[in-house]
Amino acid sequence: MPYSPPSRCTDPECHELATKGSRCDDHQPIPWQGRDNKAERYGITSGEWRTLKRKVTLRDNGCCYMCGAEPVDPDLYDPDDRSTHPHELDHVIPISEGGARRSLDNLGLACTSCHDEKSKLEAARANERRRRRSPR
Repeated sequence: MPYSPPSRCTDPECHELATKGSRCDDHQPIPWQGRDNKAERYGITSGEWRTLKRKVTLRDNGCCYMCGAEPVDPDLYDPDDRSTHPHELDHVIPISEGGARRSLDNLGLACTSCHDEKSKLEAARANERRRRRSPR
């Protein structure tokens, strides 16, 4: 079966032939570049985040601090159904609004539905603040 001839790298100043995808070996994209990094975003490592979640789970008996939902049974976990996912560790007062990053008083477990709703409201408030600050 015939195949297409090799093409040039898509970098405008490169004249090498593409090896993988549409780029040469020197211009391959960096894996995971631009992905969210909690350590840089919050200043908290993943191990520290797990420790905080464990402490808050023990303190709150695994219940959602907003609606009081009981912890989800791990045997019922379904990757496609967010209501079966474990509760998420949440900052009660968002860091962007002056909340403490590591204070147990500012952390609580939230069920996925409460966490999603709260996150939408926080994003709307942040967008509103951004709109008020930017000159038109």
